[in-house]
Amino acid sequence: MILILKLCIVPLFIGLITLAGRKWGSGIAGLMGAFPVVAGPIVIFIALEQGSIFATLTAVSAISATTCLMLFGIAYSWSCIRFDWPLALLIALSAWFVSAFILATCSPGLETSIAIAIGSLLVTPYLLPKMKIIAPPRTKLHDLPWRMLVGALLTLSVTTLATLLGETWSGILAVFPVIGLVLAVFTHNTLGPAYVTQVYRGMVKGFYSFTAFFVTLSLLLPMSSILIAALSSVLSAILAQVLVQLIVKLTAKLTPQPSS
Repeated sequence: MILILKLCIVPLFIGLITLAGRKWGSGIAGLMGAFPVVAGPIVIFIALEQGSIFATLTAVSAISATTCLMLFGIAYSWSCIRFDWPLALLIALSAWFVSAFILATCSPGLETSIAIAIGSLLVTPYLLPKMKIIAPPRTKLHDLPWRMLVGALLTLSVTTLATLLGETWSGILAVFPVIGLVLAVFTHNTLGPAYVTQVYRGMVKGFYSFTAFFVTLSLLLPMSSILIAALSSVLSAILAQVLVQLIVKLTAKLTPQPSS
């Protein structure tokens, strides 16, 4: 039963995000892609198979690994301006692996992980390239099966290897940029570099809910059932996203508009 869930839940989420991006644009796809639709189920599966204590440490590791995702997005956004996708992807993956290795070596605690995650989310919008967006062409869905297949394989791999990887690397690899990587490469090829940046600007906003999910999960797993911890974490993620959107709208209203 758990195997079937591993092979179905994450690919289903990836498919829905892809369809939403096709309908509402790259920014919305990035926003939805930042929700813990891959890492969340992975850590829940780890909790079911390895226990709550193991999963709690994995969740803490996943919080700090938000920084790795931000560095991946920054590196790809700048690299794709000058290079085709293979080299841009290589540079971005290098940035991810170097930062992941540093985090695995340091293995920060919960408070430090939260500080690292929030700091990276606040800084990233200023480090992304500023590019003008034009009306995008309508994209096709020929890559959808590949996106879903990658999500299924990563979920199966990380949960299967959890006992060998340990809590820290399980958490970091659970946050491997599956959706971000796929969105970046295919957006780069179909729409161009400007839309890659748009994807990651949307992702930055979404990753506040990602962080809220894993903070709640790490706090509740040791003291409640996995089901209660998971449902509370989903609720926390939704509330965090509502709050972020309200702040964004309020900031937009208070920001002076340029005179025509």
